Amino acid sequence: MRTLKFIFDFYLDASIHVALAVISLMGCTFYFLNISWNLSLMGFVFFSTVVCYNFIKYGVEAYKYIIVSNSYHKGIQVFSFLSFGLAMYFFVQLNTSIWIAVVVLGLLSTLYAVPLLPDAKNLRNLAGFKVYIVALVWTGFTVLLPVLDVDYSIGWDIGVLMAQRFILVLVLLLPFEIRDLKWDDQNLRTLPQVLGVKKTIGLGLGLTMLFFTLTFLKDEITTMEIWTRLVLGILLISVLLVNQKKRGGYFVSFWVEGIPIIWLAVLRMASNF
Repeated sequence: MRTLKFIFDFYLDASIHVALAVISLMGCTFYFLNISWNLSLMGFVFFSTVVCYNFIKYGVEAYKYIIVSNSYHKGIQVFSFLSFGLAMYFFVQLNTSIWIAVVVLGLLSTLYAVPLLPDAKNLRNLAGFKVYIVALVWTGFTVLLPVLDVDYSIGWDIGVLMAQRFILVLVLLLPFEIRDLKWDDQNLRTLPQVLGVKKTIGLGLGLTMLFFTLTFLKDEITTMEIWTRLVLGILLISVLLVNQKKRGGYFVSFWVEGIPIIWLAVLRMASNF
């Protein structure tokens, strides 16, 4: 039992779960736009997500990323370096437009974690910016990159898809913001700090409704898209309304973060009917 718990904790702590969530959202984009899956792009996004998230969690200060204090974190460190090598392997197989977009999104991710000047704040610590930066980067990686990969024209429907993805990630981040309320610095001005927990949940419910409603603004829409987005909306509402006292230790880090994986599975099943 201890071995299973160790493996599961490593799976979460090494950012494998969040990386699967990111490429699951990318997979949803492939389905919605009816474009072929690029395994090199997915491989790059998966392994670069592992590297980025582990750096943010464990190595914002470079020496902490190199000098680690215990074997558990050394394991995560080794996995991160291997992931970096694999990310570069897949990166060189992508086209130039992807490279440019990745540089821009990578710069934004870097500024999120590391300040440009010694006395400056990173974007993560600027009041109120945290969730919007994360949502923007996730949207770029899971919608913009697949679009650029096939040279798809960015029209109205793509704009709606990007807006929905941005809103979806915002909603997914709210349970994390609520969970971290007691640890976050008050200067961060997170949504639960500004609005309170109840109003933040209310905001999440409103954003979920907006997410679903935007579907009907698309020029081209399928029945499958409507129903699968409805299922996703129900999942989002469910996790937002779960009683705070009944949330286990893995509720946010596994179940909430796993919603994109569930959504991709629902899309895959629906596409087979």
